[in-house]
Amino acid sequence: MMCLTGWIIYNGHLTGNKFLDFAQWLKRAANKQGIETHIYQNNELFTYLGGQQLRLLGETALPDFVIFTDKDIYLAKQLELLGVRVFNRAKAIEISDDKIATYQVLAHQQLPIPKTIVAPKIFPGSPVKPFENLSDIINQLGLPMIIKEAYGSFGEQVYLVHNEQEIQNKIKDIAGRPFIFQEFIAASCGTDMRLHVVGDKVVAAMTRHATNDFRANITSGGTMEAYQPANLEKKLAVAAAKAIGADFAGVDLLFEPDKTPIICEINSNAHIRNMYDCTNINVADFIIQHIREQFR
Repeated sequence: MMCLTGWIIYNGHLTGNKFLDFAQWLKRAANKQGIETHIYQNNELFTYLGGQQLRLLGETALPDFVIFTDKDIYLAKQLELLGVRVFNRAKAIEISDDKIATYQVLAHQQLPIPKTIVAPKIFPGSPVKPFENLSDIINQLGLPMIIKEAYGSFGEQVYLVHNEQEIQNKIKDIAGRPFIFQEFIAASCGTDMRLHVVGDKVVAAMTRHATNDFRANITSGGTMEAYQPANLEKKLAVAAAKAIGADFAGVDLLFEPDKTPIICEINSNAHIRNMYDCTNINVADFIIQHIREQFR
């Protein structure tokens, strides 16, 4: 086996154990494949710029690679500028973290997404004027519709609105934060599909179901079931991950009325414990193998 060293970085400011848990799964998978890794919190690594230098404070020996489970794109970019191969790259994380950027990339690649309208920018603290062209948006997307903030995780910051007054109220609530108006895929209400892509293939998949919420996220109370995706679904998930430049990603698909898949979101930092509990497939093993192959 080749002698590789790696860092696994997660966000040290977030509460709960799920982020460290993800890092530990990756570390165990690396150990099984003979790769030495060290887990860091992002607040243990400070980027230094100036004096004709670009480095990390207190660190001299950089690893061969970094698995970046955080969204601190400035730290990820610093590591890339220092010559370290980062999985996923800072650009992929940046696009994935911003749902507006994600949908723009997917639309440019002519991949199927719900009909989406980007809300005009409202600066924080600015007075919020009523959207005079709201009827045009409703005519395009129908009711009910989704309002979705550009930044959010675990199904949060996603809202189902049923009429013009609810739309105007929600706009006031989230003014100052970027958001979109989006078609509600009623045929997939409370149900979606999570496909975990590594490299050029889907390595694990499950469906998620909620009985009392239009969102199917497990953290919102949904249930999960192992799933064998069709070829079209697998091709779509791989194409979505590649469109944003991700080495690995959790791709969420919705179902049209005729069961045709449509891309809902891409998560460049998708956690893997639920997938393992559901399918008995350890996605971390595939991620480490993919990284090893990049150095051959």
